[in-house]
Amino acid sequence: MAEITAALVKELRERTGQGMMDCKKALTAAGGDIEKAIDDMRAAGAIKAAKKAGNIAAEGSIAVRVAEDNKRAVIIEVNSQTDFLALQDDFKAFVSSSVNKAFAEQMTDAAPLIAAQEEARLALVSKVGENVNIRRLTSVEADVVGSYLHGHRIGVLVALKGGSVELAKDIAMHVAASNPQFLDPTQVSAETVAKEKEIFLALNEDKIKGKPAEIVEKMVAGRIQKFLAEASLVGQPFVKDPEVKIGDLAKKAGAEIVSFTRFEVGEGIDKGEVDFAAEVAAQLAASKQ
Repeated sequence: MAEITAALVKELRERTGQGMMDCKKALTAAGGDIEKAIDDMRAAGAIKAAKKAGNIAAEGSIAVRVAEDNKRAVIIEVNSQTDFLALQDDFKAFVSSSVNKAFAEQMTDAAPLIAAQEEARLALVSKVGENVNIRRLTSVEADVVGSYLHGHRIGVLVALKGGSVELAKDIAMHVAASNPQFLDPTQVSAETVAKEKEIFLALNEDKIKGKPAEIVEKMVAGRIQKFLAEASLVGQPFVKDPEVKIGDLAKKAGAEIVSFTRFEVGEGIDKGEVDFAAEVAAQLAASKQ
């Protein structure tokens, strides 16, 4: 009998969506054989969509819920395997119920939401035949919170100290369009700056060759300054009025940007490479069993 490790239990949980204790029991009964555990769970009717969790879910939707007084909000990402499913009513209903539950229960991270929605998620996976996952959640509280949704694929929350809801929404729309990496230059790490310097020197090796060190340093400083302006929200030109920088826009309105959160569907997920021939062969083999 293979050892029932935490890693094995975690893998079974990820592949089936079942609880940790149920996974441990299934593995124990299967002698540590994860494939047999999955088959046994399917045979027992515990899951109808086992192994679908092994399919990569990198599509889906972003959803936000903002309090009526605009002082609190939550944003979530729920993934599906295809964008087609993300547009269907069953998936939309699951996303809506998930964000509403997260908001109502003032959840601050995804773990409790995943647990609370597990039964509904499994029912949806069984019905639609695709893997579905609640991926992440962020909760925000501030004097003013504004939001912006670009379709179902990009969502933004902006928190302000002072200012208005309209200003927060305008800045949120800008964040959706421009995708800043940082709020302001103080948030940029020394490692990031050093990496940018390294990239600049490598790309401009011919231009700087033979130039005095002080000239090279000025060139590097100019590039870093430009990078900080482009990467930092407060230094970016406002999309509605490029003559005005976001930091100045907020300051003129008597506001301070406290934070921003930008979710884009599937960002950072390794989609891997799909071998369609192998996939079809596997499906044919499974159909003959």
